[in-house]
Amino acid sequence: MKIAVLHQNYLSAGQPGGSRFNEFARMWSEAGHDVTVITGTLNYNTGLVPDEYKGKWFVHESDGPVKVVRCYVPSVYRRGRVGRSVAFWGFVASASTAALTVSRPDVVIATSPPLSIAVPGYLSAKVFWRNVPWVFEVRDLWPGSIVTSGLLREEALLTRVLYGMERWACESATLVNVLTPAFRDDIVKRGLVPSEKIVFVPNGADVSMFNPGPRDNDARREFGWGDRTVFLYAGAHGVVNALDQLVEAAALLRDRPDVLIACVGDGTERARLTEAAKRRGLDNLVFHGPVSKSKMPDVVNAADVGVAVLQGNEMMKTVYPNKVFDYMACARPSLLAIDGVARELVCDQARAGRFVVPEDPRSIAEGIRAMADDADERRAMGERGRAWVLANATRESLAERYLDILKGIARR
Repeated sequence: MKIAVLHQNYLSAGQPGGSRFNEFARMWSEAGHDVTVITGTLNYNTGLVPDEYKGKWFVHESDGPVKVVRCYVPSVYRRGRVGRSVAFWGFVASASTAALTVSRPDVVIATSPPLSIAVPGYLSAKVFWRNVPWVFEVRDLWPGSIVTSGLLREEALLTRVLYGMERWACESATLVNVLTPAFRDDIVKRGLVPSEKIVFVPNGADVSMFNPGPRDNDARREFGWGDRTVFLYAGAHGVVNALDQLVEAAALLRDRPDVLIACVGDGTERARLTEAAKRRGLDNLVFHGPVSKSKMPDVVNAADVGVAVLQGNEMMKTVYPNKVFDYMACARPSLLAIDGVARELVCDQARAGRFVVPEDPRSIAEGIRAMADDADERRAMGERGRAWVLANATRESLAERYLDILKGIARR
């Protein structure tokens, strides 16, 4: 079977970030399928376009057995809301034309965000390749999550346009895949599509990469964590991640020199947060910057607890943070400042973490104290989390489930 994936932020080799489709594409290729990914040239972590892509509309390359077409993205991605919109729509144009250079697939996946990915997804599947079935994948509820995060006004014209585009994408797709059950409930409640048109293939962990390992490893020594109990936040440093709550929690933990909050990753807020921690003299909070994907298992294993935080708005209750699957795969417990379905999964189903109130530094600090003082419970949570991932959320089992869905609509 030939599979085409449109994903603006498909990772380059060694690039940190969400690698869901890197792993799916590799596994599908290894199973004998022909996979082509149409993606962007811009590194969304740094906002930069590598030199080898500058001045080029698209470039054909490979990621192991996977065919990759890197398409032009304007380099204004980090220049505010307007710059980001220009980057999204620039990719729509380049990806749509790049699709004309790819042989006709049996099925297409367009994975959002950004929501604009639905345009080249639809054009490729229904116009260029003549009625190929396609899946619109919802990794985040745009524009709802943008509105509740305060980045767009509910009454703005752009917001209404985006809601219309969301409805159009869901209605025109053959199937809609959602990454959490809350996404499905929201889409059905708003009448975008009936429930029978929605499938559920969530995030998971690549257990060929993320496995339990020694705490005292090269990563711990390189970062200089010593014997401190380390609470690791790994991921994006953006507005919706609300990492100021960790800065405030660190200020409340000045009396605990044995505890360290370590942040690994990048984003638009990292420089400001680093300066804020420095200005307040917080030696129990460090921002290490991005780390390559290949090093992340050692980084997670070097930590004692994984941290997941987001803004405390209602829309954040619908998401599963990718990072908790990696924490659980490495048998590390989670400190979770995210309510809703993430809390149900981590704290209730897997019993692999402790919930604290989002954007409540005092609750976060109290949770850190409690977990730092109970190594036995941390160990038990970690073991339960690992067992849950192996039973429910390995990337291999999810790739197989997704593939069965794709085969089904390709046959129809």
